[in-house]
Amino acid sequence: MQPVELFLPLIMLSAPVAIVLIVLRYRYQQSQARYRTLLQLADKGVELPTELLVEPQVAFSERRRALVLISGGFGLMLTLLALPGQLDNGHSIHELWGLGLLPLMTGLGYLASWWLNRRGDVRG
Repeated sequence: MQPVELFLPLIMLSAPVAIVLIVLRYRYQQSQARYRTLLQLADKGVELPTELLVEPQVAFSERRRALVLISGGFGLMLTLLALPGQLDNGHSIHELWGLGLLPLMTGLGYLASWWLNRRGDVRG
């Protein structure tokens, strides 16, 4: 086995882990900056509104999550269909296009849930 054959899968598997770690570090730095600012304001004797003391929450959006999953599923399907190459057992890589159905169908489920919840809010 060549070093490239060992190195490439390691990079591919570590990329999602690195992305998660970068996002977590960014959020941690944001919280620390917010707490430092609150401490500075408190040291100056400024009355802190209760809105500043509560952690900001990301709005829950089923529609956004649905669209991301649907487009990710389509992207995965098209990528696998476009990839040339053969697997060791003689099958082609483009036969794996069905793997994109999982995020696609999950996204369609979120989209249906968003639509049904929205209809329930309008009626009452």
